[in-house]
Amino acid sequence: MKKILIPIFSVFVLASCGTSKVATNGQNTSNSASSSSSKSDKSFQSAYQNIKLEDLKKNLYVIASDEMEGRDTGSQGQKKAGEYMINYYKSLGISFPKTLGSYYQKVPSEYMKKRGGEDLPDSENILAFIEGSEKPDEIIVISAHYDHVGTQNGVVYNGADDDGSGTVAVMEIAKAFQSAKKAGNGPKRSILFLHVTGEEHGLFGSEFYSDNPVFPLANTVVDLNIDMIGRDDPENRGKNYVYVIGSEMLSSELKVINEAANKKTVNLELNYKYDDPKDPQRLYYRSDHYNFAKNNIPVAFYFDGIHEDYHKPTDDVEKIDYSMLQKRTQLVFATAWEIANREARIVVDKK
Repeated sequence: MKKILIPIFSVFVLASCGTSKVATNGQNTSNSASSSSSKSDKSFQSAYQNIKLEDLKKNLYVIASDEMEGRDTGSQGQKKAGEYMINYYKSLGISFPKTLGSYYQKVPSEYMKKRGGEDLPDSENILAFIEGSEKPDEIIVISAHYDHVGTQNGVVYNGADDDGSGTVAVMEIAKAFQSAKKAGNGPKRSILFLHVTGEEHGLFGSEFYSDNPVFPLANTVVDLNIDMIGRDDPENRGKNYVYVIGSEMLSSELKVINEAANKKTVNLELNYKYDDPKDPQRLYYRSDHYNFAKNNIPVAFYFDGIHEDYHKPTDDVEKIDYSMLQKRTQLVFATAWEIANREARIVVDKK
């Protein structure tokens, strides 16, 4: 997550994809609807079970290893991490958006420099894509930044939680959706798995995407952004919780869907402490979801809080709570599944 020194800027009803049909005489005609509902629930459960603790851990031990040199924007270490991610998507049979022509969306050095990015080299957003079966032009974005702060005075800042945890969560959610697709139960709406660069220097990758969207922003239904979900903060030590930020800022439905998904699955404590644009920490403005929200796209930002290893070289893989990482990843998947498969697109009814 982007660090600031001063506060300036600084229903579900995991309900079925098949709705019950009611006859004109008021009788429920629903043998077929019930069958559809049962199939939908089984499809969800099967995909949900593909989010595995051991796979999250395996990928994080690579993404947040010393070999990646702290993944600073445009660095060789970051590019190496990106190559690992792309090879992972290839191994799953998940491709890139056809209009992009590759997994890479270049974010030019000049673009970042004009926004205060000093002498950052060219970097890349990484995009993987699963096309929807019924509403392919409607896009669900699941995002995380894969850059961190690099090395300082010869010490590697591995960023296991920030945001290695979000990076591997997106990868694992993609695996779950792809497993459903292979079983013939792919999402009705399309899913864009968006790994952005330049977050630590100023949300540059997500801003570049919103300025140069691969899919029209008007067709973008929601951004579920994951930034630090592998630890706990002092206020919530030992609790099963996650902060959810922004879920009711633009849509009256998103928070309801997320809460229902949570109740049906992991049943975490959903903490809304930071769910206020006027909060002194200004967290609503400090991660990549904001570049979607400012374009009137509903967002939810999943976050574990500010802990003692935030932006320190001690943010390492050994300190991750992998059980909590799994549960929070499962919650994002469950929310995305409902939004992707429900009949109506979620409303945008707030400003």
